[in-house]
Amino acid sequence: MDALGLLKVRVRRGINLAVRDTVSSDPYVVISSGTQKVKTSVVKDNCNPVWNEELTISIKDLSVAIVLSVYDKDTFTVDDSMGNAEIDIKPYVECLKMGLQGLPDGTKVDRVQPGRNNCLSDESCVVWNKGKMTQDMILRLRNVERGEVEVQVEWVDLPGCKGLGF
Repeated sequence: MDALGLLKVRVRRGINLAVRDTVSSDPYVVISSGTQKVKTSVVKDNCNPVWNEELTISIKDLSVAIVLSVYDKDTFTVDDSMGNAEIDIKPYVECLKMGLQGLPDGTKVDRVQPGRNNCLSDESCVVWNKGKMTQDMILRLRNVERGEVEVQVEWVDLPGCKGLGF
């Protein structure tokens, strides 16, 4: 297997998403990387949907973009785009490569600031909790008038894979 590992993306909720139907939207999220695509369920009539769904993609190359896209489900026409954002896992991967173990729960390993090179709308922390490292992010959607999506990423090592090399 040529994967480095798996990335679990917990899609928690959408915040102030764009209206694409008459007064609301029926949003769902698609996470794509290379040829892989995984998606959440549709939340009907809600511009502040709560998904709390875990999507998993295989990571083969850290330089391949991970894109989160939001769509409005339509019955008789093509689903409408509600924006997209890139999930930048490079700072998270750098923290994983430190090989830290046994830290107290809640230890903040790194803080990532929003900037031109990422889609963060607020500071994002890489945190050690219950023996694993996660990063919570609020992503500002691009190519749309408004909206954010809250996610959490977590790396999963696969037996028999080369991993991240730490």
